[in-house]
Amino acid sequence: MAGTATVNLPIINLSSPDRLSSANSIRQACVEYGFFYLVNHGVDKDFMKQAFEQSAKFFSLPIEDKIKLNRKEYRGYTPLYAEKLDPSLSKGDPKESYYIGSLEDTTSVRLNQWPSDKLLPNWKPTMESLFWKTLSAGKELLSLIALSLNLDEDYFQKISASNKPDAFLRLLRYPGELGCCGASAHSDYGMITLLITNGVPGLQICKEKLKQPQVWEDVSHVEGAIIVNIGDIMERWTNCVYQSTLHRVMPTGKERYSVAFYMDPPSDCIVKCFESCCSESSPPRFPPIRSADYFNERFKLIYGSEKDLKWSL
Repeated sequence: MAGTATVNLPIINLSSPDRLSSANSIRQACVEYGFFYLVNHGVDKDFMKQAFEQSAKFFSLPIEDKIKLNRKEYRGYTPLYAEKLDPSLSKGDPKESYYIGSLEDTTSVRLNQWPSDKLLPNWKPTMESLFWKTLSAGKELLSLIALSLNLDEDYFQKISASNKPDAFLRLLRYPGELGCCGASAHSDYGMITLLITNGVPGLQICKEKLKQPQVWEDVSHVEGAIIVNIGDIMERWTNCVYQSTLHRVMPTGKERYSVAFYMDPPSDCIVKCFESCCSESSPPRFPPIRSADYFNERFKLIYGSEKDLKWSL
């Protein structure tokens, strides 16, 4: 990471009373970077610290305990090297993770896996609280993103993308071993991602993903802020006005923890270009597609089959 420049990302105040100004700032951030910091989001620093402590307790368990909760239906534990974001690599990325699916839908809730209270007391209620807090921030943010695109504030609710999102919480641990990416270069597939980190560096972005050679910049830690990035579906919706930016996690020699919260539209949502993002001179670049079909296409293209690998960071 030596010699890499640090990017100066915009900071968006989610609680600002001047919503139009916030929306304009979000638009600029999404056009220029596809990434920004979110502050005053309702997830306080003490609770973040508590969540990371609980996350570390799980990942420090013996592998035989973790493997009992191996991922099923996108929920549960993923061991080191199990996911390969770059198919050209000989083995997967050196990270382990834990997926927690939606707590809103009763059918979905039953699919979640949880460590026993005896093994990890307070773990489940902490993660449930983290899910709800982050979901609330994500829904509020989507109303501002709608405004930034000259849409009604409740637009994402009308298409069930914010009131019934396909939402997942993902705990991540990177051992920090030097030598290869903790997470290989990729863009997220979905709508938006909200990322909380424990302060250890490593996240880098490449603003111009089609340009060679690629130029990578470090994303610095801002205490108490959530890092937000735009996913491929949002890029598709906006006709590439908003960019889903290439990013990766580089090793620093230090153990790194993060929490990624993915908000995606429900599987039956039809993703088509917003009217505010196309015109006669700028027609839609992508045909309409059902959200679930889009994800399946991505799985086949990148992984060769519809593997249980929906998310990345």
